[in-house]
Amino acid sequence: MADINPTDREPDFVAPAVEDRQVQWAVLAFLLDVYPDRLTIPELSRAINAGPAEFEQEDAVECGVRELVGIGLLHVQGGFVVPTRPALHFWRLEKN
Repeated sequence: MADINPTDREPDFVAPAVEDRQVQWAVLAFLLDVYPDRLTIPELSRAINAGPAEFEQEDAVECGVRELVGIGLLHVQGGFVVPTRPALHFWRLEKN
């Protein structure tokens, strides 16, 4: 009886909220790491997804950017996504 999965989920199932946080962290960490270079959202998506991606992967990056802009960790200037001063400050603290 211990072999039965009561949720009928695959063992590698990742909750959408967890995936969203992972994408947001990947987006933020990548942009902070390449700063002061500036990327557009499509360039960022290609870099994170290691080349052309499926719609869902591109959409996930775009949603991650939108969420991070909404909470003040990123902003968009002339089509380029850049980290805010608070995000850069946190990154410097984290690296030390």
